[in-house]
Amino acid sequence: MVTLLLDRTRLEVVLSPIERAMTFHRENIRVDRDAIRKVQLTDDAWTWLRGVASPGTHIPGALAAGTWKGPSGDDFVLIRRRRPSVVIDLEGADYERLVLTTRHGLALTKALRLEVSAEPADVSDLTDSTPASKRGRKRRAPRPAVTTA
Repeated sequence: MVTLLLDRTRLEVVLSPIERAMTFHRENIRVDRDAIRKVQLTDDAWTWLRGVASPGTHIPGALAAGTWKGPSGDDFVLIRRRRPSVVIDLEGADYERLVLTTRHGLALTKALRLEVSAEPADVSDLTDSTPASKRGRKRRAPRPAVTTA
């Protein structure tokens, strides 16, 4: 799953070394925030795939990674199996659309509505309103008092 970083001016799709090899990209994908027109969440990213891999890796039903060339422009795709994904429509960027498998799609849509700092931050960290000191801690319910009659 890709890591999405967002700051005041751009969205960055951080690719791991394996993802770089599968997508034939040497650098992360950077998109100006002003170029983002629409963000959609989907459970089946395969329905959004259009065109042919050029260059890219395609294993039907398992993996689609790289640049997909289609009649309406190029898409950057990184889809793994049938996992939750995000579709980002762009205007005036290198790609017409980004189709990415990520569990942080909802966090991305929330973070795009926020004013964020100039420093890049993971979208899941931007939208987490719970202080780090209380994250993951569960409270026990109070035990009932035992009375004897």
